[in-house]
Amino acid sequence: MKLAICNETFRGWSFDETFRYARQLGYDGIEIAPFTIEKNAWDITPQRCQTIRSLADQHQLEIVGLHWLLAFTDGYHLTSPDPQVREQTGDYLTQLARVCHWLGGSIMVLGSPQQRNLVDGCSVEDGNSFAVDCIHRAQASLEELDVVLALEPLGPQEGNFLLTAAWAVELIERIRSPHVKLHLDVKAMSTESEPMADIILQNRDYLVHFHANDANLRGPGMGDICYEPIIAALRKIDYQGWISVEVFDESLSPQQLASESIQYLQQQLA
Repeated sequence: MKLAICNETFRGWSFDETFRYARQLGYDGIEIAPFTIEKNAWDITPQRCQTIRSLADQHQLEIVGLHWLLAFTDGYHLTSPDPQVREQTGDYLTQLARVCHWLGGSIMVLGSPQQRNLVDGCSVEDGNSFAVDCIHRAQASLEELDVVLALEPLGPQEGNFLLTAAWAVELIERIRSPHVKLHLDVKAMSTESEPMADIILQNRDYLVHFHANDANLRGPGMGDICYEPIIAALRKIDYQGWISVEVFDESLSPQQLASESIQYLQQQLA
């Protein structure tokens, strides 16, 4: 298992400063929120991505991929009843897949609850069908570019769609593409009724990526969630992917969030 951190943790820092500090702490990878490059992914060029990729190479960091795919965007919605909106969203996911590929990444985490929540009057079944349709529109590009779209369940405090790992797996099985898999997030799993270790074990065949944090929005080890059974479950399924730190509490400094998170994870992995 390899350790990465999401770059928006270092709010206000340049890519060079972020990559340098992350590497100094011992992270092997960096996960990028597209809005930290440009708010609109259509404005991100191959040349800009190559510059960022070269910086990461200089600091011996691997770019894992992208997350917060639809954050701070307008006009895109995964479960929209409007086929034109779904077409636009599928096109945008295709552009994000290009950006991910240009950066040298291979995973795109689809969270963005505000851009996927069911609108008034839309049933769960219709929402599922609309989401499948939307993702199908980007599927060929995902496969051509060898980028995996990782569906991220999120807790009910964040929305009303894709709330459990089982729900995400239902969509994955309907899409039936090796380039659409499951992402698990500790904060989100803490809202499910089943133990987190069981969720990991039950979904071993679908899991491709993992976010480490705590229900208190801080980093791993900075709250009440014990990681021993989580790491044990990941070891039991022989998980070889990334454990990527994603935090949301901006009251603490990036230095504290990043350093305490990796120290705790390294202790757990040891």
